[in-house]
Formats: sequence, structure tokens, C-alpha cells
Amino acid sequence: MTHVVVIGAGITGITSAYELSQLGYDVTVIDRHLYAAMETSFANGGQLSACNAEVWNNKSNVIKGLKWLSRKDAPLLINPTFSVHKYSWLMEFLANIKNYEANTIETVRLALLARQRLCEVAKKESLEFDWERRGILHMYQTKEDYDAAKLANDLMRKGKLERYSVSPEEMKSIEPSLTGDYFGGFFTPEDETGDIHKFATDLAEKIKQYGVKYQFGIDVNDIQILDDKIILSCKPSAENMNAKAMQQSKIEADLIVVCGGVGSYQLAQMVGDRINVYPVKGYSITVQLKDEKSVKNAPWVGLVDDNAKIVTSRLGGDRFRVAGTAEFNGYNRDTRADRIQPLIDWVNSNLDISTEHVIPWAGLRPMMPDTMPVVTQSNVTTGLQPMMPIVRQSKHSRVFYNTGHGHLGWTLSTATAALISQDISQKFPI
Repeated sequence: MTHVVVIGAGITGITSAYELSQLGYDVTVIDRHLYAAMETSFANGGQLSACNAEVWNNKSNVIKGLKWLSRKDAPLLINPTFSVHKYSWLMEFLANIKNYEANTIETVRLALLARQRLCEVAKKESLEFDWERRGILHMYQTKEDYDAAKLANDLMRKGKLERYSVSPEEMKSIEPSLTGDYFGGFFTPEDETGDIHKFATDLAEKIKQYGVKYQFGIDVNDIQILDDKIILSCKPSAENMNAKAMQQSKIEADLIVVCGGVGSYQLAQMVGDRINVYPVKGYSITVQLKDEKSVKNAPWVGLVDDNAKIVTSRLGGDRFRVAGTAEFNGYNRDTRADRIQPLIDWVNSNLDISTEHVIPWAGLRPMMPDTMPVVTQSNVTTGLQPMMPIVRQSKHSRVFYNTGHGHLGWTLSTATAALISQDISQKFPI
């Protein structure tokens, strides 16, 4: 049986392992952490949001970013310290402004495919993840911001997304908990919210029944490509304190799928590929709803404040997730108080709930310069019209990538996992 090693046990790695197992492959998932979904898939914004499929490469975002450079509490923060990786990424980001419209439409179509597939997987495997199917509401305080958003809305509708404008009165009818003043908004009724960590860990456990195996607590430090197989040289990760494991080990595979998040850049270098993933830090808070008023007033509909670059999700009866910001600061994982405070302030300004009990978190989004995922793809039938190729082919036929999803990791993961598994099945049939 063909043995596939999936490197990375985040949302893209677990969904890739699931799809490969359904096709009959022998799958092993490896990760440097001791458990699945412990990095970017741990506490993100919790939205399954085709409505957020607009890519970041547009002139208005660049102009806003330049205005925000002097503000420590701004939605976008760039550490100016020189780094070849960072500045080459930024130059490629600017070069992709010309592809903004086409890439936004294509990302919408991919998100709609993912929405359909996630529903199928969640129901088939009886996954529990605080799933809410109440839609997502974009909010705008000014006419200027609302008018600018119309252009993006037109693009997303070209991608066949059902999304329509709503008045301030309609916004508060959709989500009665809103207390702010708004000019208007856009509502996507079929978008969803949930707990990504619960989804990933529940699916990771369920797919053991299909023969998927795990090796946690190991780092890949070398990849050797042979004609008929791949040999991964591994060592215990910093988290692995098991004395018996404190030695080098080797894992043989017929194929590998790199789902290494922000580590995909280094993993690709090991085999001579250039996958220009850069870590873009995001922050979140999980508000613990401990009093009756907060439980009652916390929104159930997913919210997006485009101006503040903040998203929210209700996670069951007693938790409320608020996430946002983009920070270009290398692989720094520190959770900074001055970046968390704007999230708390936003809750206090827009909602009538207590922020006395808040759990902060920071994670690194693996993002490509065109803000689209890296996934190899053959002529795969997706149920949609033929998709534009999102292909950065490895130099090696036995190496595949499913990474670089940026701010849409959960939203797109079930689609890219299906695409990569079908691509593998065409190139290396069982």
C-alpha cells in the first residue's frame, strides 16, 4: 500500500490525512507538537467565511497600511528590521496587486467548495465543534467604507457567493446584540462559525479508525529524495521530554505532503523548492461568558468589522471568540498586551458583555504573497467550473504541498485537502 507522510497536524494536515485515508492510502501524520492543532489551528477567529475571501493585495489596504505604520495599536503592524524573507515577500505582495480581482473570485469559488465538503465531513463523522450556521455579518460605520466594500462584494458575487447589503435596522434584526452605530453592512447567510481546535482534534481522533497513524513530538531536520521513496530524518522536538526518544530516527514514505504551516518555508528548502510562506501574526481573545447578561448578549451571528479588521464567533453557550490584526514580525510568537487590548476595547465599544474574564492568544498565519494557498492540482472535477490552477509544483514528483492558506486556513482547508488527495490519486494511484 502506498505510504504517505503528512508533515503537520494542523487543520490542513488533518483534513489532508482524512481525504487520503478515504482513498485507501496508508497515512502517517507527524508534528513537532505533542498533540494535533496546537499552533494556528488552536484559537483562530472561528469563522468559515467565504465572505472573507477577498485577497489582501489591493491598493486600499496598502494605503491603510502606510497610514498605520506609526500606530502600535493599528490593525497592521510591520517590524521594519531588515529580513530578506520578509522584504522579498512584501515585494511579491505588491506585485500581485494586478491579480487582485481574479484571485478574489477564485478564492470565493474555492471557499464555496470547502463549505460543501466541510458539511459532508462533519455530518459523516459526527464531529462536535460548536458549529453555528447563522451567517456572517460585515459591519461598516461610514459611507466611505461601505461604498468601498461594494466593489469587493461585486467581485465575490461573481464567484457565486450569496451576499447582500443590509440597512442598519436590518443589521440589528439579524443580530440584536449589536449596540454600535452603523452606516450599513453585508450579510452572507450561508457562512458559518465554530471552534477550529475542536474540529481538528475530533477529526484527528475519528480518522484513526481508517488506519491513520501519528508520530508527535518530532522535528524533520532532513529530507532525502530517492527514485522510489523518500527518507525523513527526524529528531525529538523541544517539547518531547521522553528520554527514550532522545535520538535521531528515520521515516520512509512513498510520498510526502507538506502541511507545515509557517514551517513550510524551511521544509521546502530542504528539497530545493521555494514556497514563500511568511508568518503573519494574528491575535485573539476568548471571552468567558460567566454571567447571565453576557450569555444573553453575546452574538450568535458571526461578525466582521472591516475597518478594525476584527472577526467574532460564538463558541457554544459560554465562550465568545474575537480575533484580528496582522503583524509582520518574523517567527515571534509573543502575545503582546498592546495588541490584545484593541480586541478587548472593541468588545466594550460594540457589545454589552463583560470582558472581565478573557484568555489571550497569538498565532502565526502561513501566508503566501498572493494570499492564496499552495496546492498542487490536476484536472480535478470539483463540482464547480474548472478552477484556475493554484499550483507551485515541487521539483520532485513525490513531494506535494498543501499550505499557505493565510487568514482562510479553516475556510479553505477541506477543499484544498480534497484537491491534493485527488491529485495524488491521479499521479500515484493505489
